[in-house]
Amino acid sequence: MISVGETHSAFSVSQAREALATARARQDKEGPDGLTEDERKQVQELKERDREVRAHEQAHARAGGPYASAPTYEFVRGPDGKRYAVSGEVKIDTSPISGNPAATIRKMEIVIKAAQAPAEPSAQDRQVAAEARAKKVEAQIELRKEQQEERQSDEPTPIEQARDPDAAA
Repeated sequence: MISVGETHSAFSVSQAREALATARARQDKEGPDGLTEDERKQVQELKERDREVRAHEQAHARAGGPYASAPTYEFVRGPDGKRYAVSGEVKIDTSPISGNPAATIRKMEIVIKAAQAPAEPSAQDRQVAAEARAKKVEAQIELRKEQQEERQSDEPTPIEQARDPDAAA
């Protein structure tokens, strides 16, 4: 028969003391946040990585203007239960502007700046910048051809020069 006020447990007194000692030892290792020293270090590293990733992607987005998407991130959950960005991406439109090499040149200049905007561009960033430079060169060649064709069409032909000697001047 059990009396009112008495409690019984499956723990023996020695097991209870051992559990209490283990809890106190863990509490000594944990801070007020409930994390161990290693977990706090991991959280600090995750916070730093999160700041770096966000700054990197925001730099692309700001510099890319209308040709850049909003950043997207990949997250991990830290030991503190919070989410931290560990990688990210900004999509940049690198397509040439059809029929307008001058506009393509201006666009590729923006794309190059956007790709190189972060303090430490990644290999992918350098690749995007290189591709934009190549497209810019192609557009410059196209623009020069167009300008040369315009100049040639403005020059009088030999027949026009024979009819109007002042046209050659």
